Amino acid sequence: MRNSRTVIIDNNPGRNAQTYGIARQLGTDMELIHEPSVGVIGTKGDSQCYLGVQNKVEIIHEELRSQIGSGSGQMSMRLIQPEYTIATSDGMRNGTREMRYSLIGREVTHDSVCEHLSASGLEGTIAVVACDKPPVGTLAGILEHNRPAILMSDGTIRPGIDSVTNERLDIISGFQVAGSDDEDMKKRIACEACPGFGSCGGMFTYNTMQTFMGVLGMEPLHMVSPASEDARRVEQFPGELVKYLRQLIDKGITPRDIVSRDSIRNAVIVAMAIGGSTNVLLHAPEIARAAGYAYFFDEIMSAEEFNYLSQFVVPVLVDARPFGKYSMIDIDDKGGVQVIVKELLDAGLLNGETLTCTGETLAEQINRLNPPTPDGEVIYTVKDPYKYTGGLRVLGGNLSPEYTAVLKLAGVEGGLEDNVFIGKARIFDGERALLDSLEKEPHIFQDHDMVIVRYEGPSGAPGMPEMLDSTSRITTLCRQQNIIVGLMTDARFSGGSVGLVIGHVGPEAALGGEIGLVQDGDQIIVDLNTNEINCTELQDNSVFSARKQDWQKIVDLNGGIHPSVGLADTRLLNRMRLSAVSAKFGAGMHPDRKIWVNDQRDPIKTDFVPSNKFRLDTIK
Repeated sequence: MRNSRTVIIDNNPGRNAQTYGIARQLGTDMELIHEPSVGVIGTKGDSQCYLGVQNKVEIIHEELRSQIGSGSGQMSMRLIQPEYTIATSDGMRNGTREMRYSLIGREVTHDSVCEHLSASGLEGTIAVVACDKPPVGTLAGILEHNRPAILMSDGTIRPGIDSVTNERLDIISGFQVAGSDDEDMKKRIACEACPGFGSCGGMFTYNTMQTFMGVLGMEPLHMVSPASEDARRVEQFPGELVKYLRQLIDKGITPRDIVSRDSIRNAVIVAMAIGGSTNVLLHAPEIARAAGYAYFFDEIMSAEEFNYLSQFVVPVLVDARPFGKYSMIDIDDKGGVQVIVKELLDAGLLNGETLTCTGETLAEQINRLNPPTPDGEVIYTVKDPYKYTGGLRVLGGNLSPEYTAVLKLAGVEGGLEDNVFIGKARIFDGERALLDSLEKEPHIFQDHDMVIVRYEGPSGAPGMPEMLDSTSRITTLCRQQNIIVGLMTDARFSGGSVGLVIGHVGPEAALGGEIGLVQDGDQIIVDLNTNEINCTELQDNSVFSARKQDWQKIVDLNGGIHPSVGLADTRLLNRMRLSAVSAKFGAGMHPDRKIWVNDQRDPIKTDFVPSNKFRLDTIK
């Protein structure tokens, strides 16, 4: 097999020298050095999330090597050595300045994958991914390269067990006791929360996005839910991955054949049904962009349709952490995410005709896997769901004129009366100020405060850090004092956050967004009947104009940048500050939209609309 993109270089002995050397060291046929390349990539970083990746990459690499050669039934391709990207850990850095690098890590992974795939000319790739940002960066790079590829998530970590209470623990347990005075208990929880290795175990961002990628078609569905330490990941899955990759190469199926408008819509609907992380509304636009769609909310799913589906059509089907009880290993024990997908397919809520990396349609893959019916304890049915409304809501209003603000409704624990919250603004310019107050003066927070943390957006922080430390402390405070305190920010949240928390508010404060004009004591109204967040005072045009002028004076006196923005003291932070796009477009580093949108791609239109036969008013 020789692809038209392959460059013939066998007339230059200098270029050939290392190619022969690599083949010799890897034990592959030296006569295949000018054939199209195939290889394995993985993600690494300073976290338990990544500890299982290298072993799996090496096993898959050996499986590939065993099938490469000139003999009958072998792959006539050049094998390249495994490559790894670098990433950070959200859990270890929430609440610190280093957290600014978390979302940037998605971009760095994207860059390094792009460089590796393009410079190596890979015509076939298997990627083993872990944590939550690197998988998205990896997939974005793969979509831009657009040669046959398949992903496998490394797997989830198993829950810990509290040696005193015998209750299950996870990383969120550790964050939610951070405000306690019981130092022995805090140390015990920290020591026992994360045994073994693997990515976060609840329905946080990692499992949200791995489920998303499986439904999208880029990962076999049965490979999503098993734990990182599950023997299937090293004994069964490597051979299957190589088999599927060979089929993709033979049939010429590329990632953009798989990641279509319909498959993205399917993945978003499933994210609603699992009560997934708010980060999906940063990652889905970035994945759609890499697949050639310029505007997620115009070409894939409008904000209005998103809210309609979440509010009236798509219920939450899992009792999962952080809003519920169970972890991904429990979902796996009850049949895996394929149980959820089948339930939604049978209810008419997904398009089963989308192509997947196994070479089958989504419906065909589900039929072959033949998952069991929902057990009714961990996984629920559409007719009798865990929660009747979907897990996510997009909000507009005068504090979110870009319609970017997102609320994880599945995680709200109170404060909504007739779907409305009315509170009083308590302003913090930067998360550090909020954490200091939560640590030193928690008594200042009153019932129905709406904490507003600003200047932490993609450009302002820079890096749009997530605020698991802050939200966990507020959750604990609310439970202890039996009060409701909301939090609104131009930053983002962990998939493990719960409570009345609203992120991605845009435009961000650093760029002159309305969130920067709110003052202490202003009335904040969150109305889920109209899906808006509004500041009552800013509805007065004279007040709005006066505050805007005052804000601009501060910026002008400070050389054109607000003094509350974070320090961009490294090249990477400065690059994020100068090139970040709005959360509406995924908050990535894309200074010129013209260079990263494939204007030649004709978005696939569809007549498929999720069935309304299971609307809330008919299944109560």
